[in-house]
Amino acid sequence: MAKRKEDVAVSSRRSVRELAILNEVARALNTSVDLGTALAVALERVGALFSLETGWVWLLNEASGEPYLAAARNLPPALADNPALMEGHCWCLDSYRSGQLTDAANINVITCSRLRNLAEGTAGLRCHASVPLYVRDEKLGMLNLVSADWRELEDGDLRLLHTIGDMLSIAVARARLYARSIKLGAAEERNRLAREIHDTLGQGLTAVLLELEVVDALLDAGEQERGQRGVRRAMALARENLDETRRSVLDLRAAPLEGRSLAEALVELVARFRREGPSEVDLDLVGASRPLPPRVEAGLFRIAQEVLNNARRHAAATRVRMVLTCLPEKISLCVEDDGCGFSPEAVDGDRFGLVGLNERARLLGGTMELQSDVDTGTRINVVVPLEEEYDR
Repeated sequence: MAKRKEDVAVSSRRSVRELAILNEVARALNTSVDLGTALAVALERVGALFSLETGWVWLLNEASGEPYLAAARNLPPALADNPALMEGHCWCLDSYRSGQLTDAANINVITCSRLRNLAEGTAGLRCHASVPLYVRDEKLGMLNLVSADWRELEDGDLRLLHTIGDMLSIAVARARLYARSIKLGAAEERNRLAREIHDTLGQGLTAVLLELEVVDALLDAGEQERGQRGVRRAMALARENLDETRRSVLDLRAAPLEGRSLAEALVELVARFRREGPSEVDLDLVGASRPLPPRVEAGLFRIAQEVLNNARRHAAATRVRMVLTCLPEKISLCVEDDGCGFSPEAVDGDRFGLVGLNERARLLGGTMELQSDVDTGTRINVVVPLEEEYDR
């Protein structure tokens, strides 16, 4: 009887602990509709509750199916300092995509293939538990929880991790539905602007044309004074329509990628610069499968265009290297050229459109770092944060 009571007490304590963990994770996932922020907070909570320092979340890109690092917590230096090692496929992702990881029974502790061959900078970490993320039969990604000394997982821990995986999957699906609704809203707004342009600019230009036709008739009839008044009215109408045109164009300028991802647009941009010469342009993409907010993609693409134009027109560069690095918390665009360079302190701040580049970076919530000197080339690095601040 005493043994039975003890077992009941242990089971009750376990149930309370599991409920507390699930409640913590649920609260974390409800902190933000931004997917990166929600995953980062949830990953921190899960790691803390399981007494694990390190973990990360892979998601599969909806369009390409390629994996990207969506969130990470306390990566060991060997991985944090070399983002390229967190690119592409590995043993656990290959197992997941082949259908070997599907439910709680398949949650497994394995030696991480990314850490296995590293001698230094791993903080003693070697193994991780892999938790598959699904919505029905759709593969979303994987949660990896990393430890230096994983023990064999008990049935209760397996069920708990599987439930946490289900909660993460629901959060991912919810965030993606929200993103689709934003895109749908943007498409509806573009249609609204198209109708507005037709209704306002079309009518305005018609009014200008009619006024000019009246002026033409008045001048033919020798009515010089009345004709001049008509010209002034036509000029006033033209100015009004020019202002309206500028406003509408500014509203529409946020979609320069024409349905492409930033990585795809940069590949095409670099290919065009190579064809047009004379500069050789190299492009490196790290973590580029990660989906980005449309405004960040548009802003960084405009910055890349401007910097490449500067390297060709003003720096007379023969070689340019562009590196786009996407991490869970930030994205950086670094462009270096071997051109003539200049001394930033000795020139007007607007040279080469530096004010415009700074402004674009600032509007994205990011920063721009400029390094240059005469005859040493120029390096511009723009860093844009991807996650909002959250309470820890």
